[in-house]
Amino acid sequence: MENFDYTLIDWSRAQFALTALYHWLFVPLTLGITFILAIMETIYYKTGDLEWKKITKFWMTLFGINFAIGVATGIILEFEFGTNWSNYSWFVGDIFGAPLAIEGIMAFFMESTFIAIMFFGWDKVSKGFHLAATWLTAIGSNLSALWILVANGWMQNPVGMQFNPDTARNEMVNFWDVLFSPTAVNKFLHTIFSSYIVAAVFVVGISAWFLIKKRDIVFAKKSILVASVFGLVFTIMTVFSGDESAREIASTQPMKFAAMEGMYYGSTHAPLVAAGVLKDDPTVENPQKQDFFVEVKIPSALSYMAFLDANAFVPGIFDLVHGNKDRGIISYYEKIERGTIAREALSNYKLAKKENNSILADSLRSNFENKEWMDTYFKYFGFSYFDNPHDIIPSVPISFYSFHIMVLLGGHFGVLFIVLLYFSLKNKLENKRWLLWVALWTMPLAYLASESGWIIAEMGRQPWVIQDLMPTMTAISNIDATSVMITFGLFFVVFTALLIAEIKIMLKQVKIGPNGGGH
Repeated sequence: MENFDYTLIDWSRAQFALTALYHWLFVPLTLGITFILAIMETIYYKTGDLEWKKITKFWMTLFGINFAIGVATGIILEFEFGTNWSNYSWFVGDIFGAPLAIEGIMAFFMESTFIAIMFFGWDKVSKGFHLAATWLTAIGSNLSALWILVANGWMQNPVGMQFNPDTARNEMVNFWDVLFSPTAVNKFLHTIFSSYIVAAVFVVGISAWFLIKKRDIVFAKKSILVASVFGLVFTIMTVFSGDESAREIASTQPMKFAAMEGMYYGSTHAPLVAAGVLKDDPTVENPQKQDFFVEVKIPSALSYMAFLDANAFVPGIFDLVHGNKDRGIISYYEKIERGTIAREALSNYKLAKKENNSILADSLRSNFENKEWMDTYFKYFGFSYFDNPHDIIPSVPISFYSFHIMVLLGGHFGVLFIVLLYFSLKNKLENKRWLLWVALWTMPLAYLASESGWIIAEMGRQPWVIQDLMPTMTAISNIDATSVMITFGLFFVVFTALLIAEIKIMLKQVKIGPNGGGH
């Protein structure tokens, strides 16, 4: 492997991870609670019941606290692309920048405009206009997520582009391919649906606290009813979108798929590990080595989940690294060779241009205009930065446990919503204190599941910042590692202070309750 400043790389990754993880503590609630607010206000608009107006205002206050702090972390996250990841921004800025620009111009301004009306327009505009502003705030916040997730989806599966050897940059040639890439669509749907679950659990948990304290009973019951229905619907939608996402990952990111399933050796009728405890990250060198201390398997389920065929072959880590000719799988060794050919062609092209050797330059440039050559060699450009294929394997324990924590907690949320909805309709919630405590303590689990989803999405594709094209280590800025360490410490302190501030302000507002404050 080439010489890189791994201190700088590791600290840059750590800083971005810190910012992203903190930012994602605020985003899911924003995405989901805005629609819960819109539903509650719609009920108020239809019924004229002032209790629903009071309910909407209370949850709107908590949303406002969360939204303000979420914006602060999000702005820093986008700045880091320029400060810490300038090589990445140069290499794909033409593509990655487009959806982010649209997010800023359209979605953010749409969201910001109508959020002001939503908060301060109760007695200044008509009920209908205020309701429209609330719905448009919800739509605007989710449009913001759309463009950001389209950009991230492109990093997972780069499409709709061509490489320009003169600038050494990837340039967008088909915006619609980028926008409607199956990876981007599935990522968007699965992310927002799972965020709606977080918001539903948040509303349910706080409402349960009111019932435990025997306060604001009507408010709490109505909030739980709306949030339980909302949460159950989108738990089901999350399952379907997650199923589609898994198939997309199996097709476009097979190494991530193998890692998150803890699958070292491929097979037909591959079993799905519903739960298990991995051994100490066994190597792919020994095909006889057992992978798990203990596991609960569902026969053939993984093959069916990945390819809708119980007899399908699902490649494991060993197959991907060493290849499997019988299954048409190219080894990582071969991909390194092909990527090296593409990289050498680019270097030779630049040299030929510098030396004014137009005949050689034109010959070499024709490769980059040849689809077959690009699919055979340039597709694996990023592999040329590695000598050892085993360096291209993500952390299996992190991938496996993150994925299974997310899935198992998702099942818990679905059961919780069903039980809450059942007792809500039976009007027996107040007597089920055990259920109310479960709902309350499920709140941190919702955030754990949401963060776990992002950990598998990002850590599972390492060491790539752009799948197969650009390793993370080549994407960083040429800056001093010490400055990154210092800013990491500063961000950690500031973000932690913001998080503590949000929790304290929210707790204070919750204790005040719907009858003692609001707008």
